[in-house]
Amino acid sequence: MRGRKPLPRTTCAHCGQERRCSRLILDKAVCETCELRFARTASTCPGCGGTKVLAFYDAQHRPACSTCTGNEPRYACVRCGREDSPFGRRCGPCMLEERAAELLSDPSGHIHPQLQPVFDTLMAGPRPQTTLYWFNRSTGPGILASMARGEIEISHAAFEAMASNKTNNYLRDLLVAVGVLPPFHAELERVRPWLDDILAGLPKDQADVLGRFARWHVLRRLRHKEQAGVATHGAISGARATIVATARFLAWLAAHDTSITTATQAELEEYAVEFPARAKAVVVFLAWAERTGLTSGIKLPTNPHQDQPEVTLGDQDRWAQVELLLHDDTIRTYVRVAGLFTLLFAQPLARITRMRADQITTGDDGHVTVTFDTVPIDLPESLERLVLAHLARRGQASYASSPDHWLFPGGIPGKHLATENIRGQLVERGIQPSTARMAAMFQLASEMPSSVLADILGRSPTNTAKWAALSAHDWSQYTAQRAASLTE
Repeated sequence: MRGRKPLPRTTCAHCGQERRCSRLILDKAVCETCELRFARTASTCPGCGGTKVLAFYDAQHRPACSTCTGNEPRYACVRCGREDSPFGRRCGPCMLEERAAELLSDPSGHIHPQLQPVFDTLMAGPRPQTTLYWFNRSTGPGILASMARGEIEISHAAFEAMASNKTNNYLRDLLVAVGVLPPFHAELERVRPWLDDILAGLPKDQADVLGRFARWHVLRRLRHKEQAGVATHGAISGARATIVATARFLAWLAAHDTSITTATQAELEEYAVEFPARAKAVVVFLAWAERTGLTSGIKLPTNPHQDQPEVTLGDQDRWAQVELLLHDDTIRTYVRVAGLFTLLFAQPLARITRMRADQITTGDDGHVTVTFDTVPIDLPESLERLVLAHLARRGQASYASSPDHWLFPGGIPGKHLATENIRGQLVERGIQPSTARMAAMFQLASEMPSSVLADILGRSPTNTAKWAALSAHDWSQYTAQRAASLTE
């Protein structure tokens, strides 16, 4: 028995290529590829006002939907009838609801009560097709299914028993973000077992001192930062470096037949000469040792000017970088916005990435302001356009999370964008964020009093006073001068 004779090749009305065209769109023959592409372009129908695929002409010869033109609803979901989210014969939301319910059902056939927030979050996402893709390509949904069936415990302990990889870490962050699991900081949690490994390799006397310092000072400070939402990758890396430097210092003391309780000022200075970089890293430890009574009166020699800020980026070069970020459309918008906040307002990237979307406001007059601390700052028009463009498409965590309160949402549910993401892209363009921030602070400190600058930028008065001194401006008479000008 012979099969159906294939259609002859004709010119597709949309792509212009010679193909077998089996469908009509707006009375013109199109190929299968172009029809699928057209099915994803739903828009407002002039007849019914619904969001539909306008593949037919109505009585006024306007492109309209199948219902308004009396045609078969070939682009509609067979379950709900919507046409703006195609996914085979069903729409994306209907297919997602079915798949998600099946995935998260317990043995009774109902969604597992603990995983109901996951289902709600999956359904709230604006891109159901992306979530369905995650179902098909990742092993993460399989873990959720095992949890729903009771095969894997829904707990942090269960994840700690699994391999630490991108898939498992993402799933754990998702469960935390939706409230299924209590909050935790993955990178911070890894510090304690890492510390235990270091202590296990040290002599007991050194391990005792380092353990007390690390647990009661370094880790305690990290926990406080975590509670304040500022336990960044840089802060954790710095804490690790402090612990390693301290372990090396204690080992050096032991190799010189002494210890932290018997070390002399001369030995400390000898260490500083032999290992200047390492010596700087143990300043925190030595201050702690002094406070806890392990040492008395010994300290590393310091440079009286080492705490003074330095500016190495010239004003002309800084403004060239500003122009680059304002006008180069090949750079991602969020990188441009973050970079300009650094170059114009001296904001550190770690603080920029933690900004909330509500720190950007649009007034009744249409002007856009940004608030870094307590004082709103009017944005220049060129930056205003970029910020509004970013707000319109500020991204979201992939697969299962709708946009949250972060101005720069990350790829992990509930988390903001990592500073390294933006820093790396700026460095690729020749912009060093720390150098740019120093240059911006230098200019701002020369233009306004340190107390005003502290309120605007959210910096400490001590910090802004140092910058005022560096810029050689004495603002001590500013208040009196300002009052006099207002009375004239």
